[in-house]
Amino acid sequence: MIDWLAEPFTFVFMQRALAASLLVGIVCSILGTFVVLRSMAFLGDALAHAILPGVAIAYLAGANLFVGALVAALVVAFGIGFVARGGAIREDTAIGILFTAALALGVLLISTAGTYATDLTHILFGNVLGVTTTDLRITAALSALVLVVVFALYKEFVLAAFDPVLAHTLGRRPEAMDGLMLVLLALTIVVSLQTVGVGLVAAMLVTPAATASLLTRRLPAMMAAAAVVGGLSSVAGLYLSYYLDVASGAAIVLVATAAFLAAFLFAPRRGLVWRRTTRQEPGM
Repeated sequence: MIDWLAEPFTFVFMQRALAASLLVGIVCSILGTFVVLRSMAFLGDALAHAILPGVAIAYLAGANLFVGALVAALVVAFGIGFVARGGAIREDTAIGILFTAALALGVLLISTAGTYATDLTHILFGNVLGVTTTDLRITAALSALVLVVVFALYKEFVLAAFDPVLAHTLGRRPEAMDGLMLVLLALTIVVSLQTVGVGLVAAMLVTPAATASLLTRRLPAMMAAAAVVGGLSSVAGLYLSYYLDVASGAAIVLVATAAFLAAFLFAPRRGLVWRRTTRQEPGM
């Protein structure tokens, strides 16, 4: 059993993949609690796909994909905030317009490359086994930045999310916190690019946090539970990808989904089976 557990990580590339997957699983899950509680899943998915033009330009120019993705994510994040802040266009409408335009531009740019199909697959679904030392350092730095900001401004984020009127009264500027949350989402999506790709990052932002929301109602406990689910899903997904020879990013997401289904059915007090069993007890 020990040999079975240790074998995948005798390879250096698997060690880098494990470190990157754990970082992505934890940072996505912690930030994802705000995404779930504020019903921002569509925004997370939109931002994930909107980085495609930056990735495409960086790829065609032979530059670092992380840099291209980061620039594109920040441009779209600020663009959504700018368009929605005017008041003439609702935020979800602004998201839909900029998301589809950026996605179309990204596909158009990638289609000019000769290896269109293969490269688009790697961008959409990640290639965690190809993480380099430089990629890992960038992932670690951006993950640390996101977590430091989240914990340093935790009270401000909570106040802006759940009582913006009080936040205005106290002079905390909740709109600034909303803008900063967009930036943190953009950074988190860039962090996840190599691991699960733009097509699956929304799942890592939403699924572990949704699982945790079925297990506890307290936000700090929810963030901790989400991080555990995200981290364990990343490790289990890597084992599956190694021994079954399947895509790592997809395996990680499916393990997280399995954890959500287990919580959805069996979570104490909130699970479907628990609620139906409790409902039947008085008549038994």
